[in-house]
Amino acid sequence: MKILSDILKSLKVTQVTGNIEIPVTAIEFDSRKVVLSCLFVATKGTQVDGHDYIEMAVEKGAKTIVCESLPSKQFSEVVFVKVENSLKALGQLASAYYDNPSSKLKLVGVTGTNGKTTTVTLLYNLVRKLGYKAGLLSTVRNYIDDQVIEATHTTPDAVQMNKLMKQMADYGCEYCFMEVSSHAIDQYRIAGLDFAGTIFTNITHDHLDYHKTFAEYIKVKKKFFDDLKQESFALINTDDKNGSVMVQNTKAKVKNYAVRSAADFKAKIIESHFEGSMLSIDNTDVWTYFVGRFNAYNVLAVYACAVLLGFEKDEVLTALSDMKPVEGRFETFRSQNGITAVVDYAHTPDALLNVLNAINQIRNDDQELITIVGAGGDRDKTKRPEMARIATEHSDKVILTSDNPRSEDPNLIIEDMKVGVDTENKKKLLSIVNRKESIRTACLLAKKGDIILVAGKGHETYQEIIGIKHHFDDREVIEQIFNELYN
Repeated sequence: MKILSDILKSLKVTQVTGNIEIPVTAIEFDSRKVVLSCLFVATKGTQVDGHDYIEMAVEKGAKTIVCESLPSKQFSEVVFVKVENSLKALGQLASAYYDNPSSKLKLVGVTGTNGKTTTVTLLYNLVRKLGYKAGLLSTVRNYIDDQVIEATHTTPDAVQMNKLMKQMADYGCEYCFMEVSSHAIDQYRIAGLDFAGTIFTNITHDHLDYHKTFAEYIKVKKKFFDDLKQESFALINTDDKNGSVMVQNTKAKVKNYAVRSAADFKAKIIESHFEGSMLSIDNTDVWTYFVGRFNAYNVLAVYACAVLLGFEKDEVLTALSDMKPVEGRFETFRSQNGITAVVDYAHTPDALLNVLNAINQIRNDDQELITIVGAGGDRDKTKRPEMARIATEHSDKVILTSDNPRSEDPNLIIEDMKVGVDTENKKKLLSIVNRKESIRTACLLAKKGDIILVAGKGHETYQEIIGIKHHFDDREVIEQIFNELYN
C-alpha cells in the first residue's frame, strides 16, 4: 500500500481536487478490475475511452481518479488528478507505485520489425548461462529467472510490466531484457522505465493498419531513442539505413553493429548449413546453431549488447556457440526419408525474404523449396500481395493458406495475396485454406532432400478464426504428418 502524495511526485499534474494524503491499494486502467481504495487511470484507447467508466470505477471503490478531463458529475471523497496525457501518466504512476523496479535492474529494450524475440531471448539465456539471474519480457513468454509467465502481448501493459519487474528485482534478478513494440511506444506503455540500453534491429513495412504510414511507424520507433537518458547506450544496426535516423536526437551513447559495413561490432558469415553457421565476430571464428544472414545480425547484436553491459568477449562467444534457436524461429524438422521442414515466424515481407534467402543459400540445385504462407486477418493488408510475390519468386512451389484469419474470410485474404503474383509465377501456386491440409499436401509433394518452409506462425499454438482461438501448432502438425507418412 502506498500514499497517493508519494506516487504523484513522479507526475506532472495540471489540477488536483481533494486530499492526496490517502492510501492507494492498487493501480488499474480497467474499471472491471477496480478494488477498494484503488487509483483508476482513465486512458483513451483505440476502442474504448476510460473516461466513460469513471462512475463505474468510483462505484467499485476507486478513491483516486487520474484523467485528462474532469467529469461533470461530482463525487464526494474522491480525489481527481488532471493530467495532459493519461496513457503516459499510467506508466509513470505504475513505476512509482512498484518502487521504480526498472532502476533496480539493468534493463535492455529491443525494438525493430524483425529479430526482437530472438535477440531478447538469447540475451536472457546468455546472462543466465554466465551465472546471473535475469528476467525476460517477450512475444513468446515472460520469465522471472526460471519461472514462466505466459505472454499475451509483445509488450505488456504498463501496470503488468512494472509488477513483473518488481517481482524480478525482489527475486534477485540483475538484468531484464524486453521486446519493445511500436504499439507499446506509441501507447506510452514504457513511460517511466529506466533503460540501461536499447537495441535497434531493423525496420521494414509492418503495422500500417495501426500507424497508417511508414513515416509515422519510423517516427514512433525513433521516439524510444529520443527519450533515453545520457547514461544509457543505444546500439543500432548500421546496415539498416534508418538506424542512424533512430539516434539523431538521442542523448544516449551510440554504438553500432553491422555485417555489410564498417561498425563498432562486426560479423562475417564464413559458412552456413541447416545445422548452423560459422561466423567471424570481431575477428574471432565461432560456430553457432543459427542459420542465415538475419540470424548473424541477431547473434551479433546479442554479442555487442553483452560487451556493452560489461561481459568479457571470450566468455560471451563461448556461451553463444552453445545456444540453440528460439522456438518457432528457423526451427528445423527432418522426416525419415530426408525431407527438411523449417518452421519460422516470418510474417512480414522482409522476414519472409530473409528466411527464403537463408534456405536458398544453403540448398543444392536438386533440392526443391516448397513454401507454405498466409497472412493475418484484420491487420495490415498492404503486405499480403508482397508476401505472395516474395514467396513465389524465391520458391519452386507455393501453397497459400490460412494464418490467423480472425474476423475475415480466409479465401478473401488469399485472393488479396494472389494480386502480387505475376502470370509466370502463378504456375507455382496452390491455394489450400485448411492449414493442416496445406502442410500435408506439401509433404506429399516433397521428395527426398526437398525443403518445406512453413511461415507465419512460428511459436504460436493457435489459430484465431471468427474470434475463437483453436489449438494449432505448425510444429506438432509437421511431426504428426511426418510420422504418418514416413514411419
